[in-house]
Amino acid sequence: MENKDAEGDPSRADLAHEASARIGNSLDIVRTAQDLVDLLVPALGDMAVVQLADSVLAGDEPPLTYREGRLRMRQVAVKNTHGPWPRRLVQPGRRLPPIPDRPEFDVAVQSGSALTYSPEDAAALLGHDPALVAALVPEDLRQSLGTPLFARGIALGYVLVFRTRDPRSFAEADIRLLGELATRTALAVDNARRFTREHRTAVTLQHSLLPPTSTDTAAAETAGAYLAADGAVSVGGDWFDALPLSSLRIALVMGDVIGHGLQAAATMARLRTAVLTLSDLDLSPEEVLIRLDDLVQRIAAEAENPDVVGASCLYAVYDPVTRVCRMASAGHPPPVVVFPDRTLRCVPLAPGPVLGVGGMPFAVTEVRLPPGSVLALYTDGLTGLGGNEQDLLDHLATACRSGHGLAEMGRDLVRMAPGAPDPADDVTVLLARTRAVPAEHTAVWTLSGDPAGVSRAREAVCRRLADWGLHALAPATELIVSELVTNAIRHGSDPTATGIRLRLIRDRVLVCEVSDGSNTQPRLREAGTTDENGRGLFLVARLCTRWGSRYGTRGKTIWTEQPIEGVGGS
Repeated sequence: MENKDAEGDPSRADLAHEASARIGNSLDIVRTAQDLVDLLVPALGDMAVVQLADSVLAGDEPPLTYREGRLRMRQVAVKNTHGPWPRRLVQPGRRLPPIPDRPEFDVAVQSGSALTYSPEDAAALLGHDPALVAALVPEDLRQSLGTPLFARGIALGYVLVFRTRDPRSFAEADIRLLGELATRTALAVDNARRFTREHRTAVTLQHSLLPPTSTDTAAAETAGAYLAADGAVSVGGDWFDALPLSSLRIALVMGDVIGHGLQAAATMARLRTAVLTLSDLDLSPEEVLIRLDDLVQRIAAEAENPDVVGASCLYAVYDPVTRVCRMASAGHPPPVVVFPDRTLRCVPLAPGPVLGVGGMPFAVTEVRLPPGSVLALYTDGLTGLGGNEQDLLDHLATACRSGHGLAEMGRDLVRMAPGAPDPADDVTVLLARTRAVPAEHTAVWTLSGDPAGVSRAREAVCRRLADWGLHALAPATELIVSELVTNAIRHGSDPTATGIRLRLIRDRVLVCEVSDGSNTQPRLREAGTTDENGRGLFLVARLCTRWGSRYGTRGKTIWTEQPIEGVGGS
């Protein structure tokens, strides 16, 4: 190995200036490496390569040593002033063959020293292995200059410049210049590596938190589609959900957290978890958004920069019995309805403020959806900022004409987004094709507050179950109805004035509802051995698979679900 001291090219200052303008402008590791070799050839040599550790390309830190085969390297960027890269050499993107352990090479890499190599030096470093020499050393090599890409105490890879037809030896000025360029490039590569790791982590987090892309319930068939933003932009905080509610209803949720990166993904996770919890409480759409607004304000209070914390959200609840969808928006774009006759209409929804503003109400909009309608929820990445409504309708019409299922329609839509397949912002779509419960599969009775109404309710329920061929469910349903109606009479607010409503819904499960004018929350408790009361809800819970309560504009509803699969007549 030898270091030569000769006069360098007088354009070195221009090269250093060009490097400061070009290197580091991209968060793409390969692009950054290619920028370096493009600068080095032909300014410093005929050929140049950048070799990086595989782990760096994945966003991880490389091993601390080159020895014992711990570091697998890959040919990332190449440049040849005399034409295409020679086929006998390792091609771009390919992994380098294992290199023999050489203590002096490992020491040089870890120290960050630049070294010049004669052909004999290169062959010796490769153990005089003909296959290695042929794969890594250019023919007619006169001299090479190499230096590690060292950043923040970590060796990320190596850069080599080859002179094959240039008879000059590398001067000290050449060595210093390559060291400067390598240092600048290493920092840029490490920044890109860190971004790659953060982006990968955020994408993994986001994907792990998104629900299954398709669901199939009595209320609707749903399908979601997601397209991440261009890799140069960190992942955003888009999310969607299709949540089964009581009485066969379904909640459709679409949200978009302000900002990108891990913080946005973490905020999205907290909001989605909150929505899951609030949906179990069966709150109305406006009440859900009010609770989420409070949560975002608390998140902003904890953040270092509260001005960049916020989110938009659309929460819709569809009831397959009434065929009505109630929705409210916190700064989110209104959904689009594709009716069964293929006509399209944007829902005339008045969005409230984005989550985190506080103190503002959220208006509820109702829309009737015939069976087979498709409700499309989306984030603004689908239309782009300032995107017009007609473009969205045209894209939806095109997707519907394809005749594909919902899942493929969703994928078609995200592929139509501005900038796809590498959009500037995440694109998220949730499609729901609505269903309806036939009128003959429901039964409703209005009961007085008279205790004698309990027996009449049991008799009416048994007759209806017989009509439906669900004789096997009659004993359990009788007991459920008896307990719930009795509780409504005893604990309701003047049931003789407000009345008690009993409803049965038959679908994949048998739903039993009892509604009264009281806002008292029922509580399941274990009665003592000498207690005369307190066992009703315990018995109800044992007889059904799910039960709960929800509040309405007036009073509450207690509901239960019993499976009917395998029951005669189902």
